[in-house]
Amino acid sequence: MSGFITGRGPRLTLRRLAGVLAICAAITAVCGALALLVGTVTDRTGWHLGLIGAAALDPGSPDHAILWGLRLPRVLAALLVGAALAGAGAALQALLRNPLAEPFTLGISSGASLAAVLAIRLGIEGVFGFAGVGGAALAGAAGTLVIVWRLARIGKHLPPATLVLAGVTMSMFCAAASVLIQYTSDFTEVTHMLQWMMGGMETIRLITVGYAALPIGAALLVLLAHARELNALAAGPDVAASLGVAVGRTQSVVFATASLLVGAAIAVVGPIGFIGLIVPHALRAMLGADHRLLLPASMFGGAAVLAICDTLARTVVPLHHLPTGAVTAVLGVPFFVVILVGQKQRSALWGRG
Repeated sequence: MSGFITGRGPRLTLRRLAGVLAICAAITAVCGALALLVGTVTDRTGWHLGLIGAAALDPGSPDHAILWGLRLPRVLAALLVGAALAGAGAALQALLRNPLAEPFTLGISSGASLAAVLAIRLGIEGVFGFAGVGGAALAGAAGTLVIVWRLARIGKHLPPATLVLAGVTMSMFCAAASVLIQYTSDFTEVTHMLQWMMGGMETIRLITVGYAALPIGAALLVLLAHARELNALAAGPDVAASLGVAVGRTQSVVFATASLLVGAAIAVVGPIGFIGLIVPHALRAMLGADHRLLLPASMFGGAAVLAICDTLARTVVPLHHLPTGAVTAVLGVPFFVVILVGQKQRSALWGRG
């Protein structure tokens, strides 16, 4: 873990920063374009997997409706949510000084899920539709954030150990409460709850993406503005304080911003796991731990990876859409195991790395 803490890697120069981010942006653009074009299309032989062609320019064609009405909102949502989850993951890993940390570690996801399940149980979905459930999820994430912050705070600081313990406690409580609510619900409500909790983008509309873009973009900018402070915090609060960082304030701002990013992402598409773990960890190994580069690269990487995962969810089973959250979990769990085994072999998990 010493490489994670010290930020070992090539020295960051303006030229390297611009070059790497340009490559990341280009890869993300290519992934987004392919995700937009690849999928189920029609021709004289019927439906099949392929690339949408010139027929999509005809407003009367089925491909036009698929491209602009269904696929474009999904791709934009995947890019936006992927950037949010990966950016939050990179920030939380620095805050907790643990490369295995991810946005769902601190109970924010469970709190959002509990609020969404409760909204479905109370019939809010029937009144306000998906927006009602998404709004409830965001409110649940904010409420959980406040509780975890109050439980974990010691003076002006948020020690990583107490933060994780408070998050795990809230996560267990919210998970148990969600199960209890499902137990008292009818079959239709439980079906809606399970569909939402698996995470997916089938019902995404452009207006939803537009509403979410501004707050998520603003929160990502806040994290980028704290990149230097995150470098110092990754080495420990004492080191950060000696470098002039306002440790308590920075911890609170980063924790609140990252948590609300996760809540906003969940409000848009439901719980999507492992993006915040896989992308920052992989990019840290390739680029080093300087958050001036790692944070924006993670945002681009998260956008690209989630766009790919959502494309797989649409295409792996012909004419059937899998939950995007299930695809990220299938890919993320083996990756997590590989990381865990590698860390254990280097004794990093026991403080001897």
